[in-house]
Amino acid sequence: MFHQIWAALLYLYGLLLNSIYQCPEPSHLTTQDVDGKEFPEPHLGQWHFIAGAAPTKEELATFDPVDNIVFNMAAGSAPTQLQLRATIRTKTGSCVPREWIYHLTEGSTDLRTEGRPDMKTELFSSSCPGGIMLKETGQGYQRFLLYNRSPYPPEKCVEEFQSLTSCLDSKAFLLTPRKRGKGTKSHRRERGLTTSAAGAGGKGLK
Repeated sequence: MFHQIWAALLYLYGLLLNSIYQCPEPSHLTTQDVDGKEFPEPHLGQWHFIAGAAPTKEELATFDPVDNIVFNMAAGSAPTQLQLRATIRTKTGSCVPREWIYHLTEGSTDLRTEGRPDMKTELFSSSCPGGIMLKETGQGYQRFLLYNRSPYPPEKCVEEFQSLTSCLDSKAFLLTPRKRGKGTKSHRRERGLTTSAAGAGGKGLK
């Protein structure tokens, strides 16, 4: 009898711990925002890559040469397409242009990268003004990416992103320096920056 009571108490204690330490679930972007605008219209335009998180450092290594990335999201040539142009500024000062085509998923804000059938990009809302969080899943990697309309969002935004992703078992963290200004565009390939597409928003340069 004692053992049964003890087992029940341990079970209840475990439930209590789970309720206290349970990670908050990030909220997927909806296909319609509070102003009634349909996705992707509210999210077109310029975005700055702020930070990334992943289970391992290797899954973020593609961003190691990066100082900052500025993206421009625009409607594609077809209603179900988005065109993403990126200006990648490296820590050495070079400026590398990139382009991706994304395909919209009906009834969802998930994106698929053209030429990368293994890749899926999920979009999540952010408590940070002007912010958005992405989750890229591909062959052999998974990572969260933080973007903002401003190149310098409040530090609290980055701290909340790091806390959330760490709780979701993505403890490797990368913060872009964002110290370089506009440079002369170079079409030469930088080490670690390939033409392979990656997830929406980012950007994966894998």
